[in-house]
Amino acid sequence: MSASVTSHTIAIPQVLQILQGVKHRGMDVPAILLRAGIAPELLDSPLSRVTQAQYAALILVLRRVTRDELWGLCRHPVRVGSFAQVCQLLVHCRTLGEALRTAFRFYHLLLEDFVPRLHVSGPTARITMVTRGERDELLAYAERSFCFLGYGVVSWLVSRRIPLTWVFYPVEGQSQGSEGGRLFQAPVRHDSPYMGFEFEARWLDLPVVQSSQSLQDFFRDAPASLLVKYRDQTRLSERIRRLLRRHLRGEMPSLEVVSASMAMTPQTLRRRLREEGQGFQAIKDDLRRDAAIEYLGQPNLTLLDIANRLGFSEASTFHRAFKGWTGQSPGVYRQTRWGVPGA
Repeated sequence: MSASVTSHTIAIPQVLQILQGVKHRGMDVPAILLRAGIAPELLDSPLSRVTQAQYAALILVLRRVTRDELWGLCRHPVRVGSFAQVCQLLVHCRTLGEALRTAFRFYHLLLEDFVPRLHVSGPTARITMVTRGERDELLAYAERSFCFLGYGVVSWLVSRRIPLTWVFYPVEGQSQGSEGGRLFQAPVRHDSPYMGFEFEARWLDLPVVQSSQSLQDFFRDAPASLLVKYRDQTRLSERIRRLLRRHLRGEMPSLEVVSASMAMTPQTLRRRLREEGQGFQAIKDDLRRDAAIEYLGQPNLTLLDIANRLGFSEASTFHRAFKGWTGQSPGVYRQTRWGVPGA
């Protein structure tokens, strides 16, 4: 099985969040979703998920229909093309610190609803979003998105993931707190007056390794590459997910077998997973759910084929499990998302 088939999927609440701007403007949300390959019916199922490719396509559609690089979430639009222009400046910077200061000077001229700032105090560097005026739910999500995508650019510039010590969420971001920890793969504080994140200041001295040539590849793959490329693959939950992925077709190894393969006791494995906000059974279920969602996008596979590929001995068992994961049966999910008749 290819890695793409078991990529992490994205929860429907995230789709609802990014649609706030077009909803506020009274635009045709179902038509926008269909252009991105997302069935509007999924918005009514809180447990539904979309693929990374669908979510990336939605970002591009929203940018086109709103003519705004923050998708209508702010009171003042960000002109399309701004992101490409700032990236062209950043690849000519010497260090990450210089690139961040260059980017923030650029955006200070463009952003009217909030501005990003870099603060360095001793061994700590902190990036914050300073709100201009009153922060509502739309602006709060715009700031979160700017932070998350900006963090992806930061990691791309130096071709490595910069480990974060803290992510700061304002009051308006508390409803997305658990998802924030998963997105940034870092601990989240919910009592902050601003959105931002913190890391060791020594990373600011890393050299920028990208060039005008690599920038073209970056533009071709963005925004999809910014969503997942620099996930922390060393996290225990990610290591377990990769190990289990090799056993999707058959019986998955038990917690005891997995812990032994990682040279730790079952108790230690459980404790470390709890520290990451994960559980062993949840990792297994999420892996099968994400693989099933990807497989359902392949019209040549029947539902029985998919059940067998996921290690279910009977289609009925797979049906029950999938409905528990997503709130929908696999046949309905395939039909509403892809227009493929249930098999």
